[in-house]
Amino acid sequence: MPLVLAFLLAATAFAQTDTTRAEFLHLIDRPRVPLAPAESPAAAEGVEEIRFSYAADANQRVPGILLRASPAPSRRRPVVIALHGTGGNKEGQLPLLRRLAGLGFIAIAIDGRYHGERAGGSGRAAYNDAILRAWRTGHEHPFLYDTVWDILRLLDYLETRADVDAARIGAIGFSKGGMELYLAAAIDPRIRVAVPCIGVQSFRWALDHDSWHSRIGTIQAAVNGAARDEGAQVDAAFIQRFYDRVVPGVDGRFDGPAMLPLIAPRPLLTINGDSDPRTPRPGLDLCLDAASRAYAHAGASDRFRTVIEPDTAHKVTPAALDTALEWFQRWLRP
Repeated sequence: MPLVLAFLLAATAFAQTDTTRAEFLHLIDRPRVPLAPAESPAAAEGVEEIRFSYAADANQRVPGILLRASPAPSRRRPVVIALHGTGGNKEGQLPLLRRLAGLGFIAIAIDGRYHGERAGGSGRAAYNDAILRAWRTGHEHPFLYDTVWDILRLLDYLETRADVDAARIGAIGFSKGGMELYLAAAIDPRIRVAVPCIGVQSFRWALDHDSWHSRIGTIQAAVNGAARDEGAQVDAAFIQRFYDRVVPGVDGRFDGPAMLPLIAPRPLLTINGDSDPRTPRPGLDLCLDAASRAYAHAGASDRFRTVIEPDTAHKVTPAALDTALEWFQRWLRP
């Protein structure tokens, strides 16, 4: 390939990358209010637990848990953020946080929008109600996008902490949290190491190949309510309209094959099951192929790894989780 043509193709790719990031940030952006952090520490044997919260925007505070070795480290430490799946909460990440703290990381989990303390005691109902409200009003993006904003504000908060090395922040996410993670990492380079688990997928491929049912099943009550509003049948055409209103662009300019490559050249490990109906393999392969090309183009192929667990559906096996912890140790050096 002539040198001039190669340069032009590279320049075009960089421009597209910047445009995609800018478009997504514009979609989720809102006024940055003061963080106004609040903290409540409690010591346990060998570990210190800090319950904290911060303002994500004018109407939302995000509660979180931070675990670190006790006594407090004398130097700044790397961080790993753990993001829960649909119906989960930050407390569900405590076993992983304890493992991470034992390895020398500062370990953090937050409640996603309308989950945990932010669900008002109504469990998944609050999440589905919020998504249905977004369908009806066109306001908010409680399915994925608003929690991405909360993650960006969490990074702002971590930069204020004296015990955190802000140049060594990693994150792992599971299912819903995995999707939120790769979207956040695609637009914010402060996430230096990313491990999305059972979340990477192509929404577009699933729509085109009638493989969207399992993914929609996680928010079925919201989808059913939206279909009743419209007097519509829940089919691929309706799901397309639903996405356009509730998570615009998730099946197009912000789909997995478009966003995952934007993480390059930062270390990226993806974990999936080979028979997960929520992340169909052909759609997953589109994402991984796009990311592989981006890492090769950046000369960083050693920083991209995929784990596809055999005979595994929508779960992360203990062996895969061990691989994730090794990935963080390799690249964040606790």
